[in-house]
Amino acid sequence: MSLQPWIQQLSQLLPLDSSELEQILAYNSSLPKEEATKHLGDLLGDTPESAAFIAAFNSREGDPNGGATHQADIKNAQAVQPPPSAPADHEKRHHITGTPSDAAPGDSKVGDSALPPAYAPPVFAPPPGPHPGSGLADRRNHTNAVIEAARVRARDEQEMQQALMNLQYEYGIYNSDIEPEHESDYPCSCPIHRYQAMKWRRYGVQDMWSKAVRYPGEHSYNDNINNSIFTRNPYKFQVVSPFGYGFQRQWTYGATVRPNPGYHARSIHQTIDLNNSLNKEAQSNIDGKEPKHSIWNDDAVELAMSKLSMNEKSNGDRKGSVANGKDEKGALRDEKASVRPALNSVASQSSAADQPKSSRLSSFRKSIGIKTSDERFVAKAEKAGTQGKSLRDQIVSEENGRWPDEQWRYIVANYQEKVGMTTMIAELRTRKPTQYLHLLRAGYFEPIPVAWAAQASNPLKFSIEAAAGWRGITPAWRGYEDTAEERLYWVLNHRVGSVGMRMKPDFISEMNMARDRMAKAVEPPPSYFDAQDTCHLQHTSEGYSKQVMPAPFRAYDRPETASDDTMVLLDVSGSMDFDPVRPIYEQYLITRWTRSTQPKNKDVAKAIIRRFTDAMANHDHQSAGYDLTTFSDRASYIGTINHKNLDHMWRGVRLGGGTRVMTGWQKVKELHFQKHSESATYHPIYGWQAGPSTPMLRLLLLLDGEATDMDEFELDLLGLSWAHVTIFLIGVDGCPHHHRHANELQRISDVNHHVSFVDAQGNCPERFVTHELLKRHLGYDISMREFEGMEELPAYTE
Repeated sequence: MSLQPWIQQLSQLLPLDSSELEQILAYNSSLPKEEATKHLGDLLGDTPESAAFIAAFNSREGDPNGGATHQADIKNAQAVQPPPSAPADHEKRHHITGTPSDAAPGDSKVGDSALPPAYAPPVFAPPPGPHPGSGLADRRNHTNAVIEAARVRARDEQEMQQALMNLQYEYGIYNSDIEPEHESDYPCSCPIHRYQAMKWRRYGVQDMWSKAVRYPGEHSYNDNINNSIFTRNPYKFQVVSPFGYGFQRQWTYGATVRPNPGYHARSIHQTIDLNNSLNKEAQSNIDGKEPKHSIWNDDAVELAMSKLSMNEKSNGDRKGSVANGKDEKGALRDEKASVRPALNSVASQSSAADQPKSSRLSSFRKSIGIKTSDERFVAKAEKAGTQGKSLRDQIVSEENGRWPDEQWRYIVANYQEKVGMTTMIAELRTRKPTQYLHLLRAGYFEPIPVAWAAQASNPLKFSIEAAAGWRGITPAWRGYEDTAEERLYWVLNHRVGSVGMRMKPDFISEMNMARDRMAKAVEPPPSYFDAQDTCHLQHTSEGYSKQVMPAPFRAYDRPETASDDTMVLLDVSGSMDFDPVRPIYEQYLITRWTRSTQPKNKDVAKAIIRRFTDAMANHDHQSAGYDLTTFSDRASYIGTINHKNLDHMWRGVRLGGGTRVMTGWQKVKELHFQKHSESATYHPIYGWQAGPSTPMLRLLLLLDGEATDMDEFELDLLGLSWAHVTIFLIGVDGCPHHHRHANELQRISDVNHHVSFVDAQGNCPERFVTHELLKRHLGYDISMREFEGMEELPAYTE
């Protein structure tokens, strides 16, 4: 049976080439009916039109020319156009030109514009956490190509990431950057080819995402093995496979291959070099395509055009005349020369051949339609002016859609000021409007929507895979793991006080720095010995593990006050209950894991929480205790803990799941503003906004590894001045992964003084850890004598 009628119908639902659609249908025809239905359902979604097509195709009954009459979500999203352009006074009325000091939410006016009343807190406090997929962000009623592409991509992004992790685990591959390979390219039913089929079915989504985020002049590509000759993928022939080639490939039973340590190292080096080269080239290209004149000022263009028109009109009146001892050609050259500097500010620089020259054939050339150099120059100026106006209108329309009222713009301006990007963003808007528009559409200049924290996948959780063609947002996107990490480093490079480019260390640099840090570990001070430490009670080994000593304490943030609110946030992911293991490397390839003789992370965490809360109770005489919240894939409020009830409350702690710190962070913020809602306001998209009198939240966060959304968490903290977070990182003795994460936390704490951290590995001295945590949590250097006094059991009253 011919597939052509079905291909035409499927093209209405999936915007791919006919050859790719034919392959999809041919593959689907080879599957059992149930699998075929699921395959097409995953690919097309659950719209009525998709269901009708799937039923008709799998039954091979019904009219192949009938069926769907509407486009699928992908095609709809690609057709999204920006709203109509704004009036001419756009810059004065819609751009965020003032800082938060210009107005406050409670003010009645900003300049001459009346402000709507401030968003009042909800009648309940805190608001319930947004349900995943609840569509809270849709209340903005604004969309663009990036937003629509992100919605489509988010549907199965988490599923694809989990499928890759499962595949790596099944084939014993422990490096997250290595995708298992088959020894042959012909398809079979093995897990590797099933995963590759899942990737293949997403090429339409990938193309849609690429079109939404790529810059002018850039091209999309993917890692389709069938496009080996005419591919645009620069990694195809410039980066070696980590598995090697031919006889170098390490075979195992079952027709699978193992990564080769030597080829893996070569692959990493080649990828890093190519990333740097392509990033530099891409940034240079887009900088060169920025308008040569200010798109916010049309005066230079209009003046130059009017003067040139007057010169041409008066040219005929001056024929045969001589002015000031110059002939007509000389006079005309002088007048045109006075016009050209203005045009030079609009059009790109022309070659010497474009300069005005007198010619006896000028009349003849004009009669046959050949433009003079001035006419070509004017055409360039008009084109540049038209493009500038179009770019300006797109920016203004996007700003109006994203920030629809003064209250909204106040929150955004306040965020930009707190992060330290106000000046940089204003300069980017003026001098690099093309890049400004791309970042504006991706939400780079505003707080993170609260709804994203509860979503399994959001625009800050998208993977960036340079070799596979999954792009980021900025021009220099290659080398980042995901869109959150990319945005974090973009912010760090564009804050006030940034010196040079703060580049993300590449994998090799990270590993080298981790090993250097690990080599600095020394024996902990003997004065902190305690026979009641967990490692001694469980007899895991003799003595303590060597520890990396923290730098001498320096107070950057303000010290604790009586009104500050202390809470505890605990990671309860599955790894907290695992037997501690560390990786064994061959060059940069993890070949196996080995057991470490130390307590489980959950036991260390409980001991530190007990010591910390007891010391805090002696310090601030808060006998009731402190709120404890746990998180993994979701957050749970355990209750208020103190020395008396900790063992009882600990029974409510459930271990298992992933590590999504943003779910716990949102729960902690809700609890904090529940207590202090009278001093804050609530925004439907950005959530709670602290007021001048809102007490500071002081949070102790306990982690045993890097959370999947750690970069998103660090981004959120950059824009907050009412929270101080002290992180305790629990690690396996001699594990490079632990020290890589510790180095990352050190880089963040260096630029954000509201974040500090302490780490410990192996069999740790709990008193030493607690002392260092208290210094950073309370914001002052606690002497040993004072610390020993805080260690005494607190006096609780009934």
